[in-house]
Amino acid sequence: MLYWAAVFFMVAIVAAIFGFGGIVSAAAGIAKILFFVFLILFIISLITGRRGRV
Repeated sequence: MLYWAAVFFMVAIVAAIFGFGGIVSAAAGIAKILFFVFLILFIISLITGRRGRV
């Protein structure tokens, strides 16, 4: 899951570069959505990673 969080983060960064730069206005919305998806996946990864392994 941490891999997918990193992938979403990289896609969000690329979309933010294009979107916030004024090249593609629709990419800014996608970047915002992907940023929040990344944050949610990152928090889930932190919570599940801190559990003790049996």
